[in-house]
Amino acid sequence: MTKHADQRTSVASLMGTPVFDARGGILGRVREFAVSPSANSTHIHRLVLKLNGPNLNAKANEVAIEDLQLTPTGMQLNDNASPYAPAEEETYLLLERDLLDQQIIDVHGHKVVRVNDVELIWETPTADTPNAPLSLRISEVEVGLRGAVRRLLKGLPSTTVDRLASRFSPSVIPWEFVDLIERDPARRVRLKIEQDRLSQMHPSDIADILEELAPAERNALFISLNEEVAAEALEEVKPKMQQSLIESLDSEQVAGIVEEMDPGAAADLLAELPDDRSEAILEEMDPEERQEVEELLEFSGDSAAGRMTTEYIALPLNSTVSQAIKALREFEGDIEIITDIYLIDEEGKIVTLIPLVQLLLAAPHSTLSDLPRGHLVTCDINANGRKVAELFDKYNLRSLPVVDKEKHLVGIVHAEQVIALLRANH
Repeated sequence: MTKHADQRTSVASLMGTPVFDARGGILGRVREFAVSPSANSTHIHRLVLKLNGPNLNAKANEVAIEDLQLTPTGMQLNDNASPYAPAEEETYLLLERDLLDQQIIDVHGHKVVRVNDVELIWETPTADTPNAPLSLRISEVEVGLRGAVRRLLKGLPSTTVDRLASRFSPSVIPWEFVDLIERDPARRVRLKIEQDRLSQMHPSDIADILEELAPAERNALFISLNEEVAAEALEEVKPKMQQSLIESLDSEQVAGIVEEMDPGAAADLLAELPDDRSEAILEEMDPEERQEVEELLEFSGDSAAGRMTTEYIALPLNSTVSQAIKALREFEGDIEIITDIYLIDEEGKIVTLIPLVQLLLAAPHSTLSDLPRGHLVTCDINANGRKVAELFDKYNLRSLPVVDKEKHLVGIVHAEQVIALLRANH
């Protein structure tokens, strides 16, 4: 090993490297890399050695990085250093044991990947800092074939391994995106996903990630989400997965998430749960949200009512454009699904709809009923899923108003609900 500043290496490359004592005798070989998250989560704290026989100078199997110097053949202890036992209260992250082969999330690729190697950088003293101690910084997590090749060829000469591994393009995740969490045998590491980064991810991407993870990792990620993001992701996964994700949460936690869901999706979720579990969750919900969901639970899941949401914007016929814009601003549901404003008469019967784009072209004082209208297609509250799908297909709809026998507007079916229905029946 030549002595250069900022020399790159990796866990796989250093595994088994000899470590010599101050007199030049072999002390042992590297078998682990200990990180102390409480002290410094970006640098290796100590090397754990596999001792070379009954060496009397070895009081323990750990060596501090700063007590080492690099040599052409390995690493050697400084004259004033010796191995020492770790403090009993010290809690380490061991890279080989706790990180290699673990699943983490690539936030850039929106997928789950497996760790094959960890990239390291020797930070050695330079002419400007001759007295600086040796350090070993963690640079990146290797999730591609390059790291897998290094580990597969472990034991061969390093020059041979590096030559073969270099044929593969690196696929890495910067270490700053890896967060060290609780010491749990089932879940030692996960990728750090800040809330602002999560809010930028599409719920279907988060759902895909959840479905790829093993149960322990899946639950750890889900409980780290805020209620709004968790609700959006929960709407995107299959019913069986939904039940699995909320199984370990108490009723109050689930209620907080369900309140953020579309009422129709929330009703579908609760309908799949045992009655006592569903009732317990409803009891923890705010009265207004609970009433909406309970009303939807009364309908068959295959009916139009069972597929509709009660989150829509309906205004009186004499409303103005400025009033419609105010209603949009105050809308507490998923604003992205709103495509039309529905106009109703004094009895609550639907009269027509105004495409949202027309609001952009009209003066604020204009009356909505005077604007160009969209083609109104409605369906009965008891229409089955097949009928709903036929109407969407025939009229190329983005949304479908659901009415009762008296033509009162009671809900809206959006295209995404129909797509989910078709996928479930595929």
